[in-house]
Amino acid sequence: MIHLAFIGNGKSTNRYHLPFLRKLTSKYKIEKIFSRSSNSPWPKQAGVKYIHDLNEIWNDSQITLVIITTPPETHYQLAKEALLANKHVILEKPFVENWKQAKELFELAKQNGLVLQAYQNRRFDSDFLTLQDVIESNKLGELFEIQLHFDYYRPETPLESKENSALGSFLYGHGSHTVDQIISYFGKPDTVHYDVRQLTAANKMNDYFDLDLYYDKLKVSIQSSYYMIKPRPSMVAYGKKGMFIKQTKDRQEEHLKLFYMPDQVGFGEDRPIHFGTIVYVDGVGQYHEEKVVTHQGDYSLYYLKLYDTLKNGEQKLVKDEETLEVIHILETGFKQQVKTKNSHEH
Repeated sequence: MIHLAFIGNGKSTNRYHLPFLRKLTSKYKIEKIFSRSSNSPWPKQAGVKYIHDLNEIWNDSQITLVIITTPPETHYQLAKEALLANKHVILEKPFVENWKQAKELFELAKQNGLVLQAYQNRRFDSDFLTLQDVIESNKLGELFEIQLHFDYYRPETPLESKENSALGSFLYGHGSHTVDQIISYFGKPDTVHYDVRQLTAANKMNDYFDLDLYYDKLKVSIQSSYYMIKPRPSMVAYGKKGMFIKQTKDRQEEHLKLFYMPDQVGFGEDRPIHFGTIVYVDGVGQYHEEKVVTHQGDYSLYYLKLYDTLKNGEQKLVKDEETLEVIHILETGFKQQVKTKNSHEH
């Protein structure tokens, strides 16, 4: 069994980690949860010690894994302290601010024989897994375009932002999901085209991005905005023989927000109304238009893979070079947006 502690006791810990770890009680034991404040709206977990002194984690030799879910600007320093205390580390998205910090942390982990890994649970989103199934069926033929959308209509969010910072940006906050999905499946792109905008105001967070990742003849567009009153399809793929479209995203987050938990029947499952559609011409020229049953998503698979890495020495699910590439793309996109803003001002 792996004995672990959380640094952070907010929404991330309680909504996106604990419900899935509770499915794996034969493999993981949550010993401690650290937070600076004792005023948490989240219910306390039975058998877990709630603490306000980090030394209670650093000095506890039974704890071998630390999961950091605090605000992104604290990630670099806390991960460094955890690694120096000889703990394996899972670091929430968007990991750290820049490539240099990430590289330093990975090297420190390697020097100490430790695992440092980004919490890329959305590799187990149902829409992304379904897209992979469709691609691997070869019904679409040679792919030439894929579109991923992660849209909201929340115009108040960028208005309420206090500054234009990398870690506080929409690009880092949401691009860290979708860029990782594409990097995990297709690898490092040949080139990237960036269109990162601030539709609200120059001194506010960016609120729109469109990243085009090119892989030989394939273009993958990753697009998100806070101003989409009706969201675009979650995923669309075009090949020379057909296309696939899925309107709705994975439903695990939706169910978690309703306090419908992973151990309950039907958690995260799509109904037929949510299924995607594939349209293609087969080898004898027959036209087909069919529903595609959604591949079941399950974020607990992240922790099953992590267990195999820590206990059985299996390859990391999220490779260091993948995380470094994601951060490089996010960092470059943010700098290009800032550069564009400044050039307009002058």
